[in-house]
Amino acid sequence: MTALVLPPFVRLGGGALNDLPEALQQAGLKAPFIITDPFMASGGVLERVRGILEQAGYAMRAFTETVPDPTVACVNAALAMLRDGQHDCVIGLGGGSPIDTAKMVAVLARHDTTPSGLKVPHIQNTPGLPVIAIPTTAGTGSEATRVTVITDEVSDEKMLCMGPAYQPHIAIVDYELTLTMPRRLTADTGTDALTHALEAWVSKKASPFTDALALTAMQRIWRWLPVACEEPGNREARAAVMQGAFEAGMAFSNASVALVHGMSRPIGAHFHVPHGLSNAMLLPEITAWSLSGAPERYAMAARMMGIAEAGASDDAAGEALVEGLRRRNREIGVPTPKEHGLDVARWDNLLPLMAEQALASGSPANNPRVPTAQDIVALYHRVWAA
Repeated sequence: MTALVLPPFVRLGGGALNDLPEALQQAGLKAPFIITDPFMASGGVLERVRGILEQAGYAMRAFTETVPDPTVACVNAALAMLRDGQHDCVIGLGGGSPIDTAKMVAVLARHDTTPSGLKVPHIQNTPGLPVIAIPTTAGTGSEATRVTVITDEVSDEKMLCMGPAYQPHIAIVDYELTLTMPRRLTADTGTDALTHALEAWVSKKASPFTDALALTAMQRIWRWLPVACEEPGNREARAAVMQGAFEAGMAFSNASVALVHGMSRPIGAHFHVPHGLSNAMLLPEITAWSLSGAPERYAMAARMMGIAEAGASDDAAGEALVEGLRRRNREIGVPTPKEHGLDVARWDNLLPLMAEQALASGSPANNPRVPTAQDIVALYHRVWAA
């Protein structure tokens, strides 16, 4: 049996943001609380949302101080503001950080606990306030997932929190909101989405449903991400990458991610490397190490993305996939950890802790080839030297 968790109300396509009031009405929601970041607040997007809501008769309040890699302190500040008003839902507006913050705030609004009390292996089934996710980047897939990640700023741990309670009730997926994304953000978030799709495809928890989503997501993102990077106003490319990210989000939310994500979170927590970028740094070498665990799956992914010929052997297709990922990283300017300026002594010193945190997240257990802590340390060394 396959159990699926998906957003029940979705608006997908250019101009979908204008349907926000109708979606709220359809879901019976009347008093939204918006969580966003300073960029959205100053760049006009928040005011556009405010105008759409107010024209439809909705009053709203907004917390605008979310931070990258949302912290416990940020969550608590947003929660305190929400509790000062009367709200029946939470809107996450922005990239993955505002949406992840909104998910945690929505749960804490109805449950007397803390983010650390909710991290994996705990599964949060009982919902909080309904969440409306409005992504402005094409990558995290948070609008489609039952996952949130909150950083404990004291221990530098990225806490993975999972369960149906974090599944957005409404997803507004409007690619027009991504037309002004800068090249680096486009590349990093798009590679994050590609990683979601590939890891969902090879995950030990994959199913025929998630397979279909993962394959189409990989095809779309692999073809169109370079175009979106080079031609930011290309609407066809933006629409394809946005849809691919949404498909990848639904895939990995139900099949889970694997070793790349398990190793990526500690890099973000300790070195504050953006999540999509740390995934991109890891993806080629972790894929190379994992090939032997699912050669047929990796080969099919390579063929579906057009990296390998249809008649290529599994071994040849797998090798072509790894080389294709390495080449793509060069094309879109992904640095190694060393090139990004990370301190090598601190990196080496933290590797045992990072390996321990990666394993504790549970994601590496879904990988086709399951690593030990020693394997993960060796892989971190390999990525540094790539």
